[in-house]
This record gives sequence, C-alpha cells and structure tokens, in this order.
Amino acid sequence: MLERDPANEPLAIEARSFALIDECIPEPRKYTGDLWQVARRVIHTVGDPTILDDLILSTAALECGVRALAKGATIITDTAMAREGITRRWTDGRSVRFLTLSQIACEEEAKRLRTTRLAAAIRCVTQDLGGAIFAIGNAPTALFALLDALNSGAPQPALIIGMPVGFVNAAQSKEALAKSPYPHFTLLGTRGGSAMAAACVNALFAIRKSREEEMVWTFCAQKLRVSAWGSVWP
Repeated sequence: MLERDPANEPLAIEARSFALIDECIPEPRKYTGDLWQVARRVIHTVGDPTILDDLILSTAALECGVRALAKGATIITDTAMAREGITRRWTDGRSVRFLTLSQIACEEEAKRLRTTRLAAAIRCVTQDLGGAIFAIGNAPTALFALLDALNSGAPQPALIIGMPVGFVNAAQSKEALAKSPYPHFTLLGTRGGSAMAAACVNALFAIRKSREEEMVWTFCAQKLRVSAWGSVWP
C-alpha cells in the first residue's frame, strides 16, 4: 500500500511535486536553470517524466517570453481550457490581456475556408499577434494557420507555445513549428494538451517573478552597503 504524502496545501503540494521530479530525473539533465523550471512544470502537469525526450525548449525563446510578459504582452490561447490553466496567482493584480480563439465568432468563415473555427479565428487576431505570447494546446489546425499567417508576413509573436494534442496533424504541426524560425516551445509527437501549454506560461510568470524579487533584494543590499559605508565615513 502506498504511503500517503503529508503535503496538503497547494503550494506545499507543488513544491513537493517539484522535489520528487528532481529526484526522478537527476542531474545531468537535458535542461538546466530556467529551462528546467519550464520543463519541470510541464512534467508536473502531465505526471509523465518521459515527455522530456520530446520537449523542445530554448534559452532564446524563454527570454523572448519573459521580456514579453515584462512589457505586458497579450496572451492568446486557442481554448478557454488553456486560458483557465494559467494560474491566477500570477495574473491577479497585473494588467494582463487575454484573447481566446474559441470565443471568437467565426463559424461562417470556418465553413467558407472548410477548416476549424480555431484556424479561421487566426485571421481575426492578426493585428494582435505582434509581441504576443501564443499558447496552443488543442488545435493543430490553429498552429498550422498561425504559421501560414506568419510566413505570409503577419506580425510575429514574441513566443509560440505549440502543444496541440492528437493523432491528426498534431505531430505534423509541431514538427513544422520546430523547423520554423519563430521563437517557440513545443513537444514533438502526438502528446500535448491545454494544460501543458498553460504550464509553459505559468513557468514564464514564475521566472519573471523570481527575477523581479532578485532585483529587489540586490537593490536593497546595495542600499544597505551604501548606508553602512556612509555611517562609517560621513
């Protein structure tokens, strides 16, 4: 019989989960530093350490995402599920703008184009793409439509998180993203999902917060050193 873990509260459960993942995947790891923070959150979300082999992350893409959040970037998700997966503790009190493709009325456009509503909705958000963080966890058609729009000259997002799940064009759309010149995170193959896309955004928020706190502590330490020096040498 499995022994019950004493972690009960949300933050304690999260911390305990991260510690267990660290034990499960010891160093040296495929990713380190801030990239490991992203990878670990994605692993935590699906409870499957084996996804690490297919997870594609880069420092350049991560820095694009963190800078975009600092500038108040729009976060575009393909579904409400992906939007709801972005933890409110990161967004409460911040001026974060969200757009959700599934909430855009474009049924007639989808019928005309003979595609999905989410793919058709890409045409409706073209003006919002520049500098945005785009998180796709459900619709490979939306990811293909986004790449087509960008290849045709649409404004470039700061970061594309491409994690669509499924057996029809999910792997193909993510392979196309991985080969593209646009900053991205993705998971090769058929696995993926809204929770994984949201986990990447949560990781970016967590990294940004950690860096902000580090800057505050550094500033305070410098002020204390100046104050101490001044008290000795008036």
